[in-house]
Amino acid sequence: MTTVLLADDQALLRATFRILIDTTEDMTVVGEAADGSEAVDLTRAHHPDVVLMDIRMPGTDGLAATAAICADPELTDTRVLILTTFENDQYVAEAIRAGASGFLGKDVSTDVLLTGIRTVAGGESLLSPLATRALITRFLAAPDPEKRLASPERLSDLTPREREVMALAAHGMSNTDIAEELFISPLTIRSHIQRAMTKLDARDRAQLVVIAYQSGLVQA
Repeated sequence: MTTVLLADDQALLRATFRILIDTTEDMTVVGEAADGSEAVDLTRAHHPDVVLMDIRMPGTDGLAATAAICADPELTDTRVLILTTFENDQYVAEAIRAGASGFLGKDVSTDVLLTGIRTVAGGESLLSPLATRALITRFLAAPDPEKRLASPERLSDLTPREREVMALAAHGMSNTDIAEELFISPLTIRSHIQRAMTKLDARDRAQLVVIAYQSGLVQA
């Protein structure tokens, strides 16, 4: 059973999402937060698999809450899925840099929402190739060393195959897609991704994608 925490200052939207999630057999809502501070507290209390996080909230916003959750060593198994209206891409980019596993628009369909939660809970990122490339180009592939998640030199820690798989993941390909491209099993691809994440200290696949662009392994 996938556990979900809802963080949004709009009570009506939280109620709608709760109904959609709680009526699904394989997931349940374990709490609701109206601001970022409450989201962090409830996440630490419940350790949900996924936090569905709005960026714009009063007081502590979703960006600060995401950074706090993703930096907490006790919450390494919790994934943050950002809800956005795409009005400010920079906030989304900062959230991904902080450790969010992906993002969804607030006007998504029920199927897309539930699939997104399952995807993130399963350890995958939720980043469409087009949207990711736009974010990387504008905000994440920054030359400022202080904003890099890993230096280009760190890529030398990877095997040639791990770099190849990482590059394909950065282009938006799923494990299944990469496996078909390289004629090896999805399980082997998953192992390569996991090893690359470990070597580069990436919290999840989304951060691995950011590193791929920031390090120059993939060009935006």
